[in-house]
Amino acid sequence: MKKISFLVAVLGIFSLSSSSAWSLVLPPTPVATPVPTPAPLNAPEGAFQVHTFANLDIGDSYFNLTNGGSSIASGNNGNICANVYALSADDTMFACCACSITPDQLRTYSVVTDLLGNPLTMAMRTSIVVKLVASTPNPKNSTSCNASSPTTSNLAPGLVAWGSNLHANSTTTPTTYAVTEQEFSYPTLSTTELNNLASQCHQIQTTGMGSGICSGCLQGGR
Repeated sequence: MKKISFLVAVLGIFSLSSSSAWSLVLPPTPVATPVPTPAPLNAPEGAFQVHTFANLDIGDSYFNLTNGGSSIASGNNGNICANVYALSADDTMFACCACSITPDQLRTYSVVTDLLGNPLTMAMRTSIVVKLVASTPNPKNSTSCNASSPTTSNLAPGLVAWGSNLHANSTTTPTTYAVTEQEFSYPTLSTTELNNLASQCHQIQTTGMGSGICSGCLQGGR
């Protein structure tokens, strides 16, 4: 039996045989290629933490850091580095710095003064994201920390962080603001995210001419 076939645009193939009517034969449906998901790191508990801060045009917010001592071991004094990364609401890093914390020590940061006070680029930022990565200090100096140096091999446990925030009460006239305090969240850390944070901070350090290096890390809490 003879069959006549031809391609019509992108719809498929029409076939006609001497014993049947025209029929449409569609091409096979393409199979989507899955997008690979970055593999999570087997990071120590508390090595990666995130908190958001809002209404910074109304008042300051603060976050306090301590070292629970989880890294104390024979030959290791347990010091850790709290690497701080400040990002705008559009996910652009504008400041980074690092803070050495001994076991049970309390350190504090002002969001407005320490993070917004010396940004890489000047802009009106009323809400930001702060990311923390805990790592071990330089092996040659137990108090030497650099926010561009965390790697998959030097992440450390023991960091505990709490942040205060201003929240609007829109049921009052005029609007009032109340202070709340919450522990930082512990999302899953991927190698890609860790490398991005470290490389963006390195870029700030090398090209910012001093801008984008946050201050803070004062002893005590607020």
